[in-house]
Amino acid sequence: MQTRENFKARIGFIMTSAGCAIGLGNVWRFPFITGQYGGAAFVLFYLIFLLLLGAPIMVMEFAVGRASGKSAVRSFHALEPAGTKWHFFGYFAAAGNYLLMMFYTTVAGWMFSYIFKSARGAFSGRTPDEVAQIFTALLANPGEQVLWLTVVVVLGFVICLRGLKNGVEKTSTVIMTSLLVLMLILVARAVTLQGAGRGLAFYLKPDFSKMAAYGIGEVIFAALGQAFFTLSLGIGSLAIFGSYIGKENALTGEALHIIGLDTFVALMAGFIIFPSCFAFNVNPGQGPGLIFATLPNVFNAMPLGRLWGTLFFVFMSFAALSTVIAVFENIIAFAMDMHGWSRKKAVCVNLVAVFLLSLPCALGFNVWSGLQLPKIGGIQDIEDFLLSSTLLPAGTLVYLLFCVSRYGWGFENFLREANTGRGLRFPRILRPYVTWVLPAVTLIIWAAGYVQKFLAQ
Repeated sequence: MQTRENFKARIGFIMTSAGCAIGLGNVWRFPFITGQYGGAAFVLFYLIFLLLLGAPIMVMEFAVGRASGKSAVRSFHALEPAGTKWHFFGYFAAAGNYLLMMFYTTVAGWMFSYIFKSARGAFSGRTPDEVAQIFTALLANPGEQVLWLTVVVVLGFVICLRGLKNGVEKTSTVIMTSLLVLMLILVARAVTLQGAGRGLAFYLKPDFSKMAAYGIGEVIFAALGQAFFTLSLGIGSLAIFGSYIGKENALTGEALHIIGLDTFVALMAGFIIFPSCFAFNVNPGQGPGLIFATLPNVFNAMPLGRLWGTLFFVFMSFAALSTVIAVFENIIAFAMDMHGWSRKKAVCVNLVAVFLLSLPCALGFNVWSGLQLPKIGGIQDIEDFLLSSTLLPAGTLVYLLFCVSRYGWGFENFLREANTGRGLRFPRILRPYVTWVLPAVTLIIWAAGYVQKFLAQ
């Protein structure tokens, strides 16, 4: 059995955990869904739900990880009451991490490919239709898709091969610092564009009449869902980092630091995208294609557009890579905990496994594009649905019940672990809320995902 590493510094834990939470959900999904649902009013509800939902569940994941000293696949073994079967969930948590990487690596590959496309001027002088066609051509090209998928998988596992301190912690700290610097540069450029004021007003000034136009219930549910899923809670992807830290600091304050960074990145992405879109009369509510098919047109219209476009996709790639590294570390820890493998063996086996498991998504836009499920869609849609609408809410419910139920770890054990160390403590007064309200909300989100997918017209 290998000796377990720990983080060298608190900042490394915060940056790595934030890197896991910060990803394409912040800088890709958040801006376009905000655009779709009317801007600032949506953002207001999103921030409220992030605190009400995200913070308690994140504290629970960290507490289970730190108390057990194990990855999600073994943490329940260490803490569950004798004779109970909570540990079965560990295998579903492991499946969730693999499933996330089965499609996330492909999307991360798109980001890396766009760095080079932008740098070499592939979008320069193109019409909007021609820019959109570049993305369509990328999806249709199996060789290019697999190439960039390979780059992401190899790069992520090579970083993890160097270990927790010298690989994951050090790289995540550099990536997150660089991401924040790049973001501030891009924000400064965007908000000083002529006409950016309209975008800032759209983003910052709540207009609840826009909510009425979409349906207040739909907007609130969209904000609830974005807050719930942006942190990727429920599959133990953050619990592992709890297992790598000491008892010096209470966990509520650590969770709020990470949620603060996550929220800051999402909000700053909006400060880049909305002023840019309004300055060049681009509809910010165009959906997932906003980043790849629309924003290159914005950079085309800017002075030094090739430079700003390249920096933007470097920023996007850093956000994606931070999540890839963090989840790969989870996957490696699963193998080391379950089989007693060395880090090197766990990396080599999983590099091959993740690459092969990711191929269906990359090929699902071209060679296997005919594989479709009614009401769901192609391979990437199927994988995303299984994760977002099934494993994430189910896993969140398991963590909640495990931490509050006397048939699980129990609230007193959770509270003792969460409040060990200096800093902000988890309030005991929240016990009824986390015992009854949060599980009910989680069940509603879980059910609504299926209703929306299969029963809505």
